[in-house]
This record gives sequence, C-alpha cells and structure tokens, in this order.
Amino acid sequence: MDGTHQTIVSGKIDTSPKQIDHRKRAVAVGIGNFMEWFDFAIYGYFAAVIGSLFFPSNAPGVSLLSSLAVFAVGFASRPLGAIILGPIGDKFGRKAVLVITVFGMGICTTIIGLLPSYSAIGAAAPILLVTMRFIQGMMVGGEWSSAGIYIVESAPANRRATAASIITGTAGLAFLFGTFTAALISTNLTEIEVSTWGWRIPFVASIIMTGIALFIRRRLGDTPVYEELAAKRASGNYQPPSASIRRKAFFTAFSMSALFGVSLYYFVTYANNHLTTTVGLPKSTALWLCSAALVCYCIANPIVGRISDAYGRRCLVLGAAALLTVLAYPIFLLLNTGNLIAIFVGLTVLGILVAVTAVIDVVLLVEVFPASIRSTGAALGHNLALATLAGPGPFIAAALIRQTGNPNVPAWYLAIISFACFLALWKLLPETKDTDINKY
Repeated sequence: MDGTHQTIVSGKIDTSPKQIDHRKRAVAVGIGNFMEWFDFAIYGYFAAVIGSLFFPSNAPGVSLLSSLAVFAVGFASRPLGAIILGPIGDKFGRKAVLVITVFGMGICTTIIGLLPSYSAIGAAAPILLVTMRFIQGMMVGGEWSSAGIYIVESAPANRRATAASIITGTAGLAFLFGTFTAALISTNLTEIEVSTWGWRIPFVASIIMTGIALFIRRRLGDTPVYEELAAKRASGNYQPPSASIRRKAFFTAFSMSALFGVSLYYFVTYANNHLTTTVGLPKSTALWLCSAALVCYCIANPIVGRISDAYGRRCLVLGAAALLTVLAYPIFLLLNTGNLIAIFVGLTVLGILVAVTAVIDVVLLVEVFPASIRSTGAALGHNLALATLAGPGPFIAAALIRQTGNPNVPAWYLAIISFACFLALWKLLPETKDTDINKY
C-alpha cells in the first residue's frame, strides 16, 4: 500500500482506480457499520419499555435495572465473540468477519422484535431475550475492531484517522437515527401503543438493512495489508511478534477502549434514561435533546480525524481523558438542573469528548498491534474493556442513584475510569501517527 497516495493531484481530484476502490470500501463498510450499531442502539433507547415487558416488577426502578443488566449481557459476551471472530480475521481475512457479524446481528435484532412478553410466555421471555442479547454481543465483539481495521488498513497513511472517523461517524449516525426513530415513535404513539407494539417496529425493520448490508459486504475484497501478510505467510518468511510486544499492545488497547467505552455509553445509552427516570423529563423531550447532541457528535468525528492526522494521537487522547476526569461532575450538574439549554450544553460537551476518544480508539487498534495479530489482539483488548468497564456503566450509574439518592453520583464512575485511563495511556502510549502498519 502506498502510504503517500493523495486524493488531490495537480489541483485535480484523483480518480485513479486505487482511490475509487478506497471510496467504495469506505461506503461499503460504513453502511454495514451503520446498520450494526443501529440494531445495537435501539435496545438502549427502549430499555425502560423492554424492562417493564420482560422483567415486570412493582418496585420502582427494578424493571429498568433489569433491562440495563441485559444490556450489559451484550457486553459480557463480547470477549467470546472476540476469541472466536478475531482469529478468523487474522487467518481468513478481515472481510470474512464483517460478513459474519452483520448477518448475525441483523437476525438477532429481528428476533428480539418478535419475542412474546413475560405476560404471554412467562420466564421463557426474559431467557430468550438474554440469549439474543448474548449473541448480539458476540457479533459486536467482532464488528467494531474488524470494521476499523478494514477501513484503516485500506486508507492512505496520512489519512488513517480520517478514515477511522468513518467508522465512528456512521456509528454516531446510527445512534442518532435510533434516537430519532425512538423519539418519533414516542411522540406519535400513546404509551400503551409503544409498549404493546410500537417499540418492536425498528427491531423488525432491521431485517431490510441486514439484507442490504450483507449484499454490499460480500462484494468487498480484502485489505492490502492482509493480502501482503497472507503472501508473507505463504512464503514461509514470517516471524511472530514477541510476548512483550503483544502484552504492551493489549494493555494500550484495553486502556484506550475503556476510556472510549465508558464515556460513549454514558452519552448514548445512560443519558437518555437518566433524563427520564431521574430528572423527570418526558421521554420525547429527552430523546430530542439526545438527538441534538448526537448531531454535534457526528459533526465532530471527521474534524477530530483531520486534526489527529495532522498533529498526532497522543496529545488528543490524553487531553480528552483529562477533561472527562475534570468535567464529569459539572456535566451531571448541568443535566440535573432540568433546564433544557443547560442539559444540551452538558450533553454536547460530553459528546465532543466522546468523539475524540472514539476516533483515536479505532485508529489505535490498528496502529498499536502488528498486522499478524491485529484482528485477534484488537478484538480482545477492546471487548474485554467494554465487557468489564463500559457495558456495566449504565447499570452501575442507575444502581448508584438508587442506593444513594444522589443524582450526581454517576459522575464519579466516569471520572475515576477516565483518570485511570489517563495514567495508563500516559505511560504506555507513544505517538503512533507515523507507525508502519504493515509490520508483522
């Protein structure tokens, strides 16, 4: 892969076959990534409704806590997905994982939309829901890192973070579209209609996007980096990376993904539920506020990518970790005022910081691992962090409020994790902007 390839040559747009192929790959991966994260996001937006249908309880907050616990199950299964799908990406190619994940995710999401509730089939309902969420989590365990690896390995060397922003940006658009869909349903249907059938609409409709995404991804070729790696292995001239290189790369990826994951799911999943169950806003109002903040998040992603390509990764990620540590509590103070402008400001500040962690997370999953173990190492480092720290985040936040009665207390979890990641990345992370990602 020619790392110096430019999109502008002699003042004209480069329409070489290589550049056109990169654009096709970006579109194909972006569409599939959008579908996958839309499927995963809509569960979070309807967590309260799903909780009441599948985990009925008269105790205040218990149904929501149960549904958020099932949300965390989707993260607990991620490491298993990484263990299974990561080696497939290293052995059979990055494309193979992308096809598997988009198919598995779409089927499970559709089944969730068709599941009978607890009142219809009793305990079988939550068991089936947990099973589908578990499989969904396995698919996501391969998607984020594999999609990021595919798009970054296919990009020019001086545009890797900008390419990474396609993954984070389309995921943000998926959460935005999920929020918009949830807001539309909540605004135009009564509460009874939403709980009876309205929440099922986006789950069942995802089968259409699944078919489109699967068709597109099956037509992809593999990345230049993987093709070179496969040729190297076939020639017998291949030396696996040392244990110390593997260990350092893993802990770097774990720290970066923990910072990204905890802040992301506070932003896209927990914030909406906090505004409705703790602050007391109408569900439609909370969803529209979250949608507006997500617009700012999506706009920030390509900007962060360009800045990172120009100035590097290390300073941006350390700055974001420091600000998340310092601003976590003020952000919750703004959310808990109940003032719509203050809430929007708090959500937007959080969203911009999350955008920084998102873009840098994707590009670092490629740049810190040697090519020969990249799919496995990135999937494990990323998903273990999300399973142990990020996935339980919304549940921990809700449980902390339930135990203490303090609506600001979830900020401390975000601040503590951010500070720990700041310290780890300060020690472990070099500047990787000019790293040769073809190294094995």
